[in-house]
Amino acid sequence: MPFTAGPTPAPLDASLVSKLQRVSFPTIGHYLEEGFADFGIRRIVGTSRVVGRAITVRITGQDSTALHHAAGWCEPGDVFVIDTGGDTRHAPVGEVLAATLAIRGAAGVIVDGVVTDLDEVEPFGLPVYARGSSVLTTKLLSLDAGGVNVPVTCGGVAVNPGDVVLADRNGVFFAAPSVAAAIVDTALADDAEEPELVEELRSGARLGDLTGASAALAALGPDAASAH
Repeated sequence: MPFTAGPTPAPLDASLVSKLQRVSFPTIGHYLEEGFADFGIRRIVGTSRVVGRAITVRITGQDSTALHHAAGWCEPGDVFVIDTGGDTRHAPVGEVLAATLAIRGAAGVIVDGVVTDLDEVEPFGLPVYARGSSVLTTKLLSLDAGGVNVPVTCGGVAVNPGDVVLADRNGVFFAAPSVAAAIVDTALADDAEEPELVEELRSGARLGDLTGASAALAALGPDAASAH
């Protein structure tokens, strides 16, 4: 398909971003099943958590022309989500691309593929997520292919420009802003209860009693109730 450019997505609501910066990302996994990238995409460089707006880029396996163009328009807080079309040999992100994004204030970059220049990228502090690393890189081939701010696939998840991107040491999550907004308050409330739960466990309480799991099993019958 020829190169396609979509409109720049709207900024994320500042109050939503503030809440997402405080929430424990795995708590969201208590309530949702969709939007979680497969475990092959991991944090390769960096230590900080990622919260931001998805800027999507689709490239061919060998040509990163579209990505170089898009990087020059990065805005603070953006998270670049790169769909390589399944290529896991050519690295589209290295020192120069990471420097561009870091200097322009990107919150992170997620690559469904590989990256390079790990030692050189690390000082920039930009969190980089990928499937691994490679010394084989993409080229500037100027092909009429790929796209910027178009629907992409990353880690098995359909990602739209403007989606919420959350990433930390545990993995990567994508969602429409409306989905994130609908769940974040519940997740924050759960997080607030966890310290008290842990203290009760320290005092000898049984987890199943605290969560209701034991009562649920007891309701299944005497055999389930006596299982321990």
